[in-house]
Amino acid sequence: MNRIVAKFAQLKSAGKKGFVVYIGAGDPNLEATHKLALAFDRAGVDVLELGVPFSDPLADGLVNQLAAQRGLESGTTPPKVLATVAAIRKDSQVPMVLYIYFNLIHKVGMEKFISDAAKAGVDGLLVLDLPPEESDNYEALMKKHRLCHIYLVAPTTPEERMAHIVKRGSGFIYYISREGVTGMQSQVATNLATQVAKIRSHTSLPIAVGFGISNPEQARLVARDADACVVGSAIVNQIAEHGRSPHLVEKVAGFVAEMVQAVAK
Repeated sequence: MNRIVAKFAQLKSAGKKGFVVYIGAGDPNLEATHKLALAFDRAGVDVLELGVPFSDPLADGLVNQLAAQRGLESGTTPPKVLATVAAIRKDSQVPMVLYIYFNLIHKVGMEKFISDAAKAGVDGLLVLDLPPEESDNYEALMKKHRLCHIYLVAPTTPEERMAHIVKRGSGFIYYISREGVTGMQSQVATNLATQVAKIRSHTSLPIAVGFGISNPEQARLVARDADACVVGSAIVNQIAEHGRSPHLVEKVAGFVAEMVQAVAK
């Protein structure tokens, strides 16, 4: 069974909520990415999203844009990200998703990229700029290689289109809790429960909520309504702050552990 599917089934069976971490691969370098992944697994993270550095990350706010830039500057490429995933797999079975823009897949060739990702130990792809209407070949190849194709739903998505998107997805649905790009926010969206309930009426897939969650209290509030919460920019910001420190992994893993514990309560 796909690791993402197995993990959410395990969480549901135990009556628990999931915690999903996003970091930029190669920020500050791929050795750090490898060490952070293992530390997150030990801290109880349920799914790890690795952002594949791209020169034009349109869905990302400044914090994650800078992470992508640092990843590119450290020499990170899609093949090197896959090699890092394969290295992580020697010591960890944490479900891993690549957060990626379609241009990077297209350049390699869709079938080759998906095949290589599966061989490396990737469990799913979240392709930011590939809508379901243009995804027939992509979805078929993902199913062939037993990878989850994860789609986004936004607060502005009309319900008819939402129903169409969630029927096409697999693994989990990623609900963007607010309009705009990624980034830390001071409060959780007030209509979160309503929006999650609306999505649930159209799918049995788990719903993970992200974009803007930045502290343990916000993570706890989101987990109350969703099946999992996703934290990215706040963690990426910690990596930016401690990137040159010999205590990088310890500092960032400690920050993450506090939010894992908040969701587990």
